[in-house]
Amino acid sequence: MARPATDALPDSAMGAILRDAALCALVALGLCLPLIAYRMDPGPGSDLVLVPRWGLVAILCAITFGVRLGQRLLLLRRDARRALTPAPAQATEAVGGEPDAGQKVSKVGLRLFVAVALSLPVLATLATGDLGSARYWIDLGILILTYVMLGWGLNIVVGLAGLLDLGYVAFYAVGAYSYALLSTTFGLSFWVCLPLAGLFAGLWGMLLGFPVLRLRGDYLAIVTLAFGEIIRLVLINWTDVTGGAAGVSSIPRATFFGIPFTADEDGFAARFGLEFDSMHRVVFLYYLILVLALITNLVTLRLRRLPIGRAWEALREDEIACRSLGIDTTATKLTAFALGAAFGGIAGSFFAVRQGFISPESFTFLESAIILAIVVLGGMGSQFGVAIAAVAMVAGPEMLRNLGSLKAVFGEGFDPNEYRLLLFGLAMVAMMVWRPRGLISVRMPSVTLGERRAISGAHVSEGHG
Repeated sequence: MARPATDALPDSAMGAILRDAALCALVALGLCLPLIAYRMDPGPGSDLVLVPRWGLVAILCAITFGVRLGQRLLLLRRDARRALTPAPAQATEAVGGEPDAGQKVSKVGLRLFVAVALSLPVLATLATGDLGSARYWIDLGILILTYVMLGWGLNIVVGLAGLLDLGYVAFYAVGAYSYALLSTTFGLSFWVCLPLAGLFAGLWGMLLGFPVLRLRGDYLAIVTLAFGEIIRLVLINWTDVTGGAAGVSSIPRATFFGIPFTADEDGFAARFGLEFDSMHRVVFLYYLILVLALITNLVTLRLRRLPIGRAWEALREDEIACRSLGIDTTATKLTAFALGAAFGGIAGSFFAVRQGFISPESFTFLESAIILAIVVLGGMGSQFGVAIAAVAMVAGPEMLRNLGSLKAVFGEGFDPNEYRLLLFGLAMVAMMVWRPRGLISVRMPSVTLGERRAISGAHVSEGHG
């Protein structure tokens, strides 16, 4: 008979857990010695002085020991509870087919995210007192929504079609340079360049899709990574067109459907009888990227219910079975690459008009890694999970800047922003341990067949009706 989860642990099990936690603390000590134990500060003259930080090392090792100990105890209690609970296949009562808590949270949470995003400029203005003081929060919202759109675009390729893409930033760069070159060279407006940037990026997505049709897994990841680096090197070396490392500057700003955000008589403020404020353009850009992100979400949700969306999910689950069903895997892969790349290109064109200057340094592999981390941590295929992960990944470093109270614990020389990558690494490790399928791992199926019904325990493995 299985032992109840509340019983005391035997000495042998507790000793093994303590040894494992101590080993993790020892590994943390080994990592801290070359990275954290000493800090190099300027000394007298041009000399450099090594300042020891053994107290910080001890605190980090103690935290590692405590977290690992707590994790092992929680996992042990979970295994004990599962041993006492009969498997679903052994159930004798009817099993309900209603959506579980994760599905309900995902559906309601996405609507709540949209509601908060719509009201963010108003809430920031009320909290800070005026629109000018709220610029920091509106700019942060623009950055978050840009990554939300990129995450939803990559979610088509990785989350729905199951194609690991490590070079997504290449399509982001294609869209940004498409708008920058078309607007500065041919004088085209933002509203004309916006769909063109998406078309150009989608074309490059199809060009990438053809060579990798027979690749999967690690091989596909290597090829897409190489594609992203090739695009970046082309942007650096093709100086006659792209400007090389100097980039493209003086990119024309977006207008409100032809009305510029200037103080002239034909400007936005004068046309609508408002007092001129440079924040009008910032608020317009915020709602523009929000609309673009919502269009990406709407298109993705609609396509998931169409035959192409079901083909993506079938390809993700098993490519061999997908072919045996008569699905054209070539067209399925190409549409996933093209559509995901198109949304990345549209986001890139917005990035160019928002910054007014672009260079190859803005499209490094780190950007692809961040976007992919957003998709994986949020839950592949989950729209709400990607949005929450984007908020955490993008707003997290900014929030660290405001945690000055930690200096009272770690010392005056402690800068929390310096440890953002360490915290991201710890968060990813924690997610892989507790939520290996992502933050929102349970999602509604793309197609439901009729009304959900309760079924007997003998047929639980076949799914809900």
